Amino acid sequence: MPTRNASATWEGGIKGKGSFKGESGGIGAAYSFGSRFENAGGSNPEELLAAADAACYSMALSLGLERAGAKNVRVDTQAACTVEKVGEGFKITTMKLVTRARADGVDQAKFREIAEAMKEGCPVSSALKGNVRFELDAQLESPTAVGGGR
Repeated sequence: MPTRNASATWEGGIKGKGSFKGESGGIGAAYSFGSRFENAGGSNPEELLAAADAACYSMALSLGLERAGAKNVRVDTQAACTVEKVGEGFKITTMKLVTRARADGVDQAKFREIAEAMKEGCPVSSALKGNVRFELDAQLESPTAVGGGR
C-alpha cells in the first residue's frame, strides 16, 4: 500500500504564518493562528482532517452499501471537526459526520447498520478513535433528494 506525503512550513512564533501542501498538488493553503483558533480567513489542519474523514467515510459507506447489494449508490458527507481550548493548549474534541445517501435496494434498517459499522471501519475515523468524540447523522434518502437528483 502507498504512503502519502505532505509538508508544512511555519514562520514566526505562535502568531506567525504557515502553509501546507500535499505531494499530489491537489491540496495546499496558507494558515495562521487566526484561521485555526479564531475566525480569520485561511485554511487549517482541522479543515484538512474534516475533509479527510468526510472523504474516507463516504468511500467506506459506499463500499458497505455495495457489498449489501445496493445499486445506484451516492453518498454525500459533511464533516465538522471541532478544536477547543483544553487546559493550557488546544485539542480536537469532536468530529461530526452528516451523511445523506441514496442506495437502491437497501432498506432503512440495513442502511443504519452499515452506516454505524463504517464509522468504525473508515481508516481515518479509526485513526482518531479513542481521542475524538464521533457523532454520526446518517440518513437514507430518495434518489431525487440527494444532490438535487444528479
